Amino acid sequence: MNQPRINPYVAIIIGVISVSTSAILVKLNSAPSGVTAFYRLFFSVLIMLPVFLIKYVGELKTVTRRDWFFSVIAGVFLAFHFILWFESLNYTSVASSTVLVTLQPLFAFLGTYLFFKERFSPKAIIAGIIAIIGSVIISWGDFQVSGSALFGDILALFACALVTGYLMFGQTVRKRLSLVTYTFVVYSISSITLLLYTFAVNEPLLPYPTSDWIYFILLALIPTLLGHTLFNWALKWLSTSIISMAILFEPVGATILAILLLNEHVIWPQIVGGTIVLGGISLFLLDERKLKRKRMKESQVAS
Repeated sequence: MNQPRINPYVAIIIGVISVSTSAILVKLNSAPSGVTAFYRLFFSVLIMLPVFLIKYVGELKTVTRRDWFFSVIAGVFLAFHFILWFESLNYTSVASSTVLVTLQPLFAFLGTYLFFKERFSPKAIIAGIIAIIGSVIISWGDFQVSGSALFGDILALFACALVTGYLMFGQTVRKRLSLVTYTFVVYSISSITLLLYTFAVNEPLLPYPTSDWIYFILLALIPTLLGHTLFNWALKWLSTSIISMAILFEPVGATILAILLLNEHVIWPQIVGGTIVLGGISLFLLDERKLKRKRMKESQVAS
């Protein structure tokens, strides 16, 4: 394999910084959550459109009914993930919201256990319990601040569950389609869902100040396209577990940016709870990596 021009670890660092800006940009703009989510994905689709039409549009012929069905579900889940997550930022801090959204691996664990009967080691279960304890500490600290902060935490947890559903329904389709085609299809479905949502709840699409339009475009460019594109590019050179571990630093980056740019204050339950959550998820991902290696060796021996 040829060596990449850019060090993959440098790309990961840039990717983490990019996705860490998401919560900050949402907090800075004045638009309702549904409108912000719509323009984030709508502008992402517009930016991707020329590349998709030139190189990938023919791939739509290979999309099966089952793929379309799963893509629609994934797109709807992604749309409501953004609505609930952005709404949570109106009630709770960037630190609490981003940490709770990173509980996604635990929701994935629960989903695979319930629907696919996949089993995990005692270490993974203990790691999950540790992360849950950390989230309880965060929520307890926010409840001490105000009931609305706790409500924001609950919205963030629901947003986390929805993004897990988005990933679970999308993973089978992603295996059969290129990254660009799959992303374009799901983002388009999410955009349509969000447009209908804004009409249903009477959130106006216009007018907004120039600063908000800048934030909408930056949300599409930096965390959505640049951040996740760098993660997907790095997968060619680095393992999925390394990428997953790196993404756990998003709450750290987002919290630092919130302190510097938004003058947010971090209370001790957020620091303690956030550290416990990230530590627990790190242990969970490391154990999952070991378990996958063990299964691969067993399958090779069996064959």
